[in-house]
Amino acid sequence: MNLEAVIATLWPKLLSAGMSVVWALVCIFIGIKAIKYLRKFLSGVLERAQIDTGIVQFLDGFVKIAAYVILALVILAHFGVQTTSFITILGTAGVAVGLSLQGSLSNFAGGILILVLKPFKVGDFVSASSCEGTVVEISLFATTLHTVDNRNVILPNGTLANGTIVNYSANETRRVDMSVSVAYGSDLKKAQRVIHEILDSDERILKEPACVVAVDELGDSGITILIRPWVLSGDYWDVKWSVLETVHNRFEEEQIEIPFPQMTVHLENADS
Repeated sequence: MNLEAVIATLWPKLLSAGMSVVWALVCIFIGIKAIKYLRKFLSGVLERAQIDTGIVQFLDGFVKIAAYVILALVILAHFGVQTTSFITILGTAGVAVGLSLQGSLSNFAGGILILVLKPFKVGDFVSASSCEGTVVEISLFATTLHTVDNRNVILPNGTLANGTIVNYSANETRRVDMSVSVAYGSDLKKAQRVIHEILDSDERILKEPACVVAVDELGDSGITILIRPWVLSGDYWDVKWSVLETVHNRFEEEQIEIPFPQMTVHLENADS
């Protein structure tokens, strides 16, 4: 067989293969663009419906994975791969991979539980797994917290769903628990009156529920006074820091002594 005959025989096949490759590339290009548009459109619809940000992020991740899997199956089907058999093989492989990745599956299930039960949402300040921070993202497998010292902490959703979560942003108001000690012999009523004046002059402190200022403990070195005002959740730390500083300064002005730990030692003369 001469060269011309070989070329005449192979050319249609090469042309067909080339067209298939071109079609696949075009399909991939269009598919990627369509997936991006679909994700953007879905996110826009959910946001306009005022759906929780965590649910939007979770669904976006799920749609992205599912869409790319479908695109891959379409490409394989075009090249003659039996997608039915492939899906069966993929399902079997998925079971095997699932057994080896039980932790990841539990994280996925944990993400669903978090979105359904809503122990927290994006923007809440929470404490979980010995970490504290603001929730910035709830993805398929993990939740990201942004800490006050500018770190990102990524916690597996399975751990979060099965652990204890403290949500500091769940309620609009919080009680600030503080205490201060005064020395024995100090004017206790005067100390309490000064504290009330400080609390009453701070506009961030709520009038209802009423503040509590009471003797909490008769300690070894002094009398502990409990201070419990109520504030908006966003004012918690600012109020706590400023009130304690103001109490210290006012006690100095009013000559109310704040005690420090001390020990009295009695010496007895022993006959030699």
